[in-house]
Amino acid sequence: MRISRRAAVAAVVLATVLPLSACGGGSGSDSTDASGKVEGEITFQTWNLQANFKDYFNGVIADFEKKYPGTEVKWVDRPGEGYADKISADAAGGTLPDVVNVSPDLVAPLAEAGIALDLDKAASKYREEYLPEAWASHQVPGTEGTFAFPWYLNTGPMFYNKRLLQKAGLDPAKPPATYDEVFAAGLKLAGASGGKVAALANVPTIEDFGRYGGALMNDEGTGFAFNDAKGIELLKKYKELYDAKALDPQALTATPESSGHKFLTESVAMNPGSALDLANFKKQAPGLYKNIGITDQVSNTGKANMYVMGVMVNAQSKRKPASVAFAHYVTDATRQMEFAKQVAIFPSTAGSLDDPYFTEEDGTDETRVRVAAAKSLKTAVNYTPVLFSEQMKTELRNQIAKALQGKQSPKEALDNAVKACDRLLQQS
Repeated sequence: MRISRRAAVAAVVLATVLPLSACGGGSGSDSTDASGKVEGEITFQTWNLQANFKDYFNGVIADFEKKYPGTEVKWVDRPGEGYADKISADAAGGTLPDVVNVSPDLVAPLAEAGIALDLDKAASKYREEYLPEAWASHQVPGTEGTFAFPWYLNTGPMFYNKRLLQKAGLDPAKPPATYDEVFAAGLKLAGASGGKVAALANVPTIEDFGRYGGALMNDEGTGFAFNDAKGIELLKKYKELYDAKALDPQALTATPESSGHKFLTESVAMNPGSALDLANFKKQAPGLYKNIGITDQVSNTGKANMYVMGVMVNAQSKRKPASVAFAHYVTDATRQMEFAKQVAIFPSTAGSLDDPYFTEEDGTDETRVRVAAAKSLKTAVNYTPVLFSEQMKTELRNQIAKALQGKQSPKEALDNAVKACDRLLQQS
């Protein structure tokens, strides 16, 4: 997949895959036994990585084949566009590769269909090698097991404009850290600028409801719960921001790109981002770059949001020992550290974030962001429920827009969003 701050975001085609409990590439067996000799030919599928990382993956494959004589790994790379559809089609046609690059939302329907190998049964000896929250990210509510090795992680800081905060009478050395502080700062920013400067350029997402401290799903994983008291309170606060022009007027239709442009043109004081953004700021807006502050993600829980990618093993592979061995090899500490030094991502392996590369600053903003992000990832959580599909994200966003426009109350909006998401969940 294209590596970015939003690396875990993907479309999911649940309805196509879920009925396929008897389908998949390989022997047709759903056995979780992966013992035996590591040998034979397997196929490894990645998500839009070949263009930029061909040498890296060819090297990993060559090293694996050298370590396990008699193995052969065929690497295929699929474009980002239509990746979920391709997985669904392969699952339906029994041609899904042995080892597959997935995100948590993509693995959920495959797990429920019995196509994703349960690593808690087949490879539990590797569990302690990974951060607990990363390992748990590919678990599915209501289904026992873990269905992919955690691979690379990402998160990002909050950038803020020190000049705009100071102009509004706020202390740029103490940027907002909690949602209440953001809301208070937003009203000051809008008031001081006559509505020309907003605090934020995006409506709340499911991750915001999680970081605010509200519930997202019930304990059984059979229904959504973000319409609890905390969720309603959060949306009420966003409504106050919107009415005061402390939330950008175009937030209802904003994209990450448009929000970034608002921050770039200094009409918005705060915007989430990553180390990759700093180079853009320096090149496109030198004046802004000199006034950029870098702080942690806004959170009431003290835990940042974690974006995660994984590597799944096809439960019906004819070469399970080799498939499990290779999936683990790609995601072990050595390979993850090598990958993290080529691109702005972070390893999911236990202890890797204590490496000096992630703990020692060298005076540059890029390193500062990397060190801060690595620190937050040690306790970060993947707030996006694995069962929360793209359709559900759209339903939530549409209902939030109606609430902000005053067409319905925050409670009505979230009740309607939960009903719609629960309906989609049942249909899947």
